[in-house]
Amino acid sequence: MEYRLLGRSGLKISAVTMGTMTFGGQGWAKQVGGLGVSEAKRLVDLCLEAGVNLIDTANVYSGGLCEEIIGEILGGKRKDGVLLATKARFRMGEGPNDVGSSRQHLIAACEESLRRLKTDVIDLYQLHEWDGQTPLEETMEALDRLVRDGKVRYIGCSNFSGWHIMKALGVSERDNRQRFVSQQIHYTLEARDAEYELLPISVDQGLGVLVWSPLAGGLLSGKHRRDQAAPEGTRQFAGWTEPPIRDENRLWDIVDTLVSIAGDRGVSAAQVALAWLIGRKPVTSVIIGGRTEAQFKDNLAAADLKLTTEERKLLDDVSAPPVIYPYWHQLYGSDRLSEADMILLAPHVK
Repeated sequence: MEYRLLGRSGLKISAVTMGTMTFGGQGWAKQVGGLGVSEAKRLVDLCLEAGVNLIDTANVYSGGLCEEIIGEILGGKRKDGVLLATKARFRMGEGPNDVGSSRQHLIAACEESLRRLKTDVIDLYQLHEWDGQTPLEETMEALDRLVRDGKVRYIGCSNFSGWHIMKALGVSERDNRQRFVSQQIHYTLEARDAEYELLPISVDQGLGVLVWSPLAGGLLSGKHRRDQAAPEGTRQFAGWTEPPIRDENRLWDIVDTLVSIAGDRGVSAAQVALAWLIGRKPVTSVIIGGRTEAQFKDNLAAADLKLTTEERKLLDDVSAPPVIYPYWHQLYGSDRLSEADMILLAPHVK
């Protein structure tokens, strides 16, 4: 397992992170999975034995039950140097202040997560979503306080737009607060929207990148094929509609390419999709999830799969995002592009 620095921090995390949304299975999470303590423990042990050192969760997963299961598994002990990441922002109660990124909600949510996880400190505490109604000064001050109080070691964001991130970083710098070390984003061969703003910001501002749902909810696993119904037992079969698919023909062209490369290499299409991401700059770690040991074993094997230049080009070409404005116009000044600009524009510079 490769370990990479998380952004500008000195924290090293594994190139593969364990996702836990399948733990619990309450409320909306029933569509994803419903693993109990014993089942989840086998998967946690499997990941730790493979060298994974970061477990990612969120307080909203199964209404907190997911965090409770992780706390029960770890038993209040940080065995094998495991790191814990969780998130807050979404609604966790019926009260008017049980949601959002206010000082009130974030501090209360963090304390509840610490209790459920049976730990004294959260290694990476992430804002799960943007809150446009709370001043960023209040949010960043609350996160800063959690770090200074020893309840949190590092902070990050998730599902922010480019200007949200830059505004938050600006507030942190101006007010001498803790800054984000990472962002957790959706980024796959099928959905490369992050290359417009989010990945360039990570390069320019030194943010680590964790990728959630790297197989697009299983659509890139090779189990889903053109003109075939969703297989029984998959998320799509259960009615899961995330991520949105805007060009179905393009999706199946990507899947066909994955399956072809996988067949030539004697591996699964899922491993090829994950290996593409692991080798993609500036991705730090991909978050894998599942309900069975077979799924996790297959996904973990991607950490050792190195794609050739030719294979990567085939995947890049079939999945390339359109160069929308203002980026196509910036190609007229391609002699002055930065490393961050080249995340999107490198294939188009002549």
